[in-house]
Amino acid sequence: MTEQPTEITLHQQSRKLEIAFADGSRYRFSYEFLRVHSPSAEVRGHGPGQEVLQTGKQAVNVLGVEPVGSYAMKIMFDDGHDSGLYTWEYLRHLGENQDALWQDYLRRIEEAGASRAPTR
Repeated sequence: MTEQPTEITLHQQSRKLEIAFADGSRYRFSYEFLRVHSPSAEVRGHGPGQEVLQTGKQAVNVLGVEPVGSYAMKIMFDDGHDSGLYTWEYLRHLGENQDALWQDYLRRIEEAGASRAPTR
């Protein structure tokens, strides 16, 4: 089990969440990245192949975060999404694989002919 973070900071101006762990690991995630990689069933589905591509999330903001026990946090986004628990282990996974995950997301958006831009 991954240890609790030593620091969690929301940078509202740049729309990034920064998280640090005791081993010196520090990750910065765009709010869009966190939203499109939400661990919720709405995004991931209930099994392999049931994932739902998230589009139009480029300008999403985070309204706040809440701790969930000593193992996770809940992120409240301004598009109303607030389900899915971001465990410390999942956040470390996202941080360690951020570049590959982002490139895969951009590829899927392009293949779907979709857009990251909001549809407002």
